[in-house]
Amino acid sequence: MAQALYIHWPFCLAKCPYCDFNSHVRDHVDHDAWEAALLADMRHEAALAGGEPLRSIFFGGGTPSLMPPAMVETLLNEAEQLWGFADNIEITLEANPSSVEAANFAALAQAGINRVSLGLQALNNEDLRFLGRLHDAEEGIAALGVAQQHFSRVSFDLIYARPDQSPAAWEDELRRAIDFGTGHLSLYQLTIEAGTRFASDVRLKRFMPLDDDPAADLFTMTREITAAAGLPAYEISNHARPGEESRHNLTYWRYLDYCGIGPGAHGRRSSAATQRHKKPENWLEAVTRNGHGIKQELDLTPSTQVSEALLMGLRLDEGIDLAAMSRRFNIPSSQLIDRKNADFYANMGLLREEDSRLIVTDRGMPLLDALLGEIVPAALVES
Repeated sequence: MAQALYIHWPFCLAKCPYCDFNSHVRDHVDHDAWEAALLADMRHEAALAGGEPLRSIFFGGGTPSLMPPAMVETLLNEAEQLWGFADNIEITLEANPSSVEAANFAALAQAGINRVSLGLQALNNEDLRFLGRLHDAEEGIAALGVAQQHFSRVSFDLIYARPDQSPAAWEDELRRAIDFGTGHLSLYQLTIEAGTRFASDVRLKRFMPLDDDPAADLFTMTREITAAAGLPAYEISNHARPGEESRHNLTYWRYLDYCGIGPGAHGRRSSAATQRHKKPENWLEAVTRNGHGIKQELDLTPSTQVSEALLMGLRLDEGIDLAAMSRRFNIPSSQLIDRKNADFYANMGLLREEDSRLIVTDRGMPLLDALLGEIVPAALVES
């Protein structure tokens, strides 16, 4: 049974050039229609995956801070009626750090949001313009201050390994970020995703991404600085004081069940994976027609589930418990990983094993994608 709920709000004021998320710009949004449709989609999921109180809710997007606080409150009230809330439930909302959206923070906290994740992305105006952000550095830092007044838990995102970014410049920016005192930081290397404006810009040679070796050096430095500051990496791009980890995102990385509603949202119910229609209008029409926005529902084989659980779990500093996974999916431990390759990379210091737990080391994390291709058996990935 699901213990986590994801709610997708697909609308943004502008599309960022690096973003490949399911986000859309619209001149007008009928909030009444969207509230009714999200409630219907939620009720459909609760009927199939209810039974346990929710431990986390996450409003993602898009830009959920553009949602009217009254709508957020209505959705939370309905979720509590349908599932019930566990003690100390974590309720996160992603927000842009604009002054307009910061003005809603008090009302969002009153509605029930207790954790906010701010998309600062950079702390200087030149890089904010490059990244296509609508706020400037001063506005973003001011919004962070407002968030810290209203929410007990605050995280924010930064994008690094920008073109020509020097180690000294990133170190200065990262130390400034840590000094703001939040308990969680999401620090992402700039990646060029297919279908984005940045992909076109690189193809047309308008800018060149940072080379792999300098980017890897920044990654290593990031982990050293955050660990020394008491915010060690618990996932490849996420850093937190102990106890401040995103409980909702840990649901994904630990391959637990969760419900996802709204356009393009993914979910998992036991051995079934769900995906909603991506385009907002198509999702809205599907909910009106069917009472839910599901586009497809797939039954996952045990091999597929193991493959996905490995791909997600090895991102975590805690790694994967192979014995527990063997019991969970009824697959022998010997078939979960390519033992010969795992031993080879362990001897190189890129992996380590503690009892039945397989862990990617700090040295191995910059090479995670390549390592996964070597140690996750092809038979699992192809099944």
